[in-house]
Amino acid sequence: MTLRLFDTATRDVRDFVPAVPGEVGIYVCGATVQSEPHIGHLRTQVAFDVLVRWLRRSGLAVTLVRNVTDIDDKILAKAAAAGQRWWERAAIHEREFTAAYDAVGVLPPTYEPRATGHVVDMVELMARLVERGHAYVAAEGDVYFDVRSWPDYGSLTNQRLEDLTIAPEDLGAEEPSTAGLKRDPHDFALWKAPKDGEPPTAAWPTPFGRGRPGWHLECSAMAQRYLGDTFDIHGGGLDLRFPHHENEQAQSRAAGYGFARYWLHSAWVTQGGTKMSKSLGNGLLVREVLAKAPASALRYALTAVQYRSMLEWTPDTLAEAEATWDRFAGFVARASERVGPVDDAEVRSAALPEAFVSAMDDDLNVPAALAVVHEHLRLGNTALAAASSSGPDSAEGDTARRDTRAELVAVRAMLDALGLDPGDPHWATTGDSRYAQALGAVVQAELDARAEARAARDFATADAIRGRLAASGILVEDQPTGARWSLAAPASQGD
Repeated sequence: MTLRLFDTATRDVRDFVPAVPGEVGIYVCGATVQSEPHIGHLRTQVAFDVLVRWLRRSGLAVTLVRNVTDIDDKILAKAAAAGQRWWERAAIHEREFTAAYDAVGVLPPTYEPRATGHVVDMVELMARLVERGHAYVAAEGDVYFDVRSWPDYGSLTNQRLEDLTIAPEDLGAEEPSTAGLKRDPHDFALWKAPKDGEPPTAAWPTPFGRGRPGWHLECSAMAQRYLGDTFDIHGGGLDLRFPHHENEQAQSRAAGYGFARYWLHSAWVTQGGTKMSKSLGNGLLVREVLAKAPASALRYALTAVQYRSMLEWTPDTLAEAEATWDRFAGFVARASERVGPVDDAEVRSAALPEAFVSAMDDDLNVPAALAVVHEHLRLGNTALAAASSSGPDSAEGDTARRDTRAELVAVRAMLDALGLDPGDPHWATTGDSRYAQALGAVVQAELDARAEARAARDFATADAIRGRLAASGILVEDQPTGARWSLAAPASQGD
């Protein structure tokens, strides 16, 4: 089955065919680093991380560009309010975003350009638009795109110019003081002259006067720089379709570039049906979430819902995600103990079950793909139980161990394609390993004492040890080869 993706521009599911066979160029809008990240920010990057992993798993060479907007009105205003230099604030929060991406296993992009590092590219693009008659200078330092000069404006979001509302930033702080000089209320800023009170360092010289970039210009310039005139996929959050992506497409194509061939947009994280955002006071900061649950559980929660579906965040979301992750990790640990560890290279080259491939090729249908994972997890646990109860030299035991290993590879390979393989070194090294080592030593000492009590037929002491461990969230399972322990599934946190 050919990979099929929902193209926002055509509003249907299309076969994905790269412009260059065997290669894929992707541009994903990254963070505006005005403040620290919340899980809504991570939703988009995890969604496109799954896409990148799947394309690479399918044998394609992927170039991923994810930008950083490190200057805009909000950064300048918040830096001033906090007594910071604007670039200082941007740098601090850029590092926080990078740490958040890393924590949940988002692969690093091929390139991660900053807006302030590509002013020359933006000025060249702006000059090209002015020369072609698609942009004009309203006043020194203020340059606008003329939307009526581009008849295709509105095509990405299927809107007629006459029906469009004025974009939110055209009514607020993003708008230059020369808004009254616009030819049309829908014209948007390519370049903005400095405002009173802004630091001199927040402006650059251009043939049209000193100023700084408008929000939309930077992405068009950086996409063209790193991916060329035409590239395969442009992605971002659903809220970026208009005006940001509509404006990007208009200015890039007006400049003579083919720009993006496919548009993909991920849905929001919602609470009570409302989009998560700082302005509404419902933003769950990543650091707050990771203080309650492991990064693996957060990764699972953000991955498990198909990227175009809203993810409704409830008090039970993390607990349910952690319980599922523990089932995956528990099987991988038990099976690896029984049949030996599986090399990461084997996991990443293993053939995947056809049902899993079909689900992923169907517009990255992760819920259907996870159903296949759970089916193989069930088969793996059945084989593992048979291997544990069979004699070491029996034919039945040999068959059960082979089946266990086959399911271990299959489960890990499918989860690896989703960035959720418990055997991946990333998850093994997340956090301070000293805690795990200390816990393991303490629990093993308790298990040794319990084994001695059982051998002496002191079952009261043995039961007391098991009860003490259970009260601490440690489950003990007696097997023919000895007792093994695991962490109990977390209770719902209710907050």
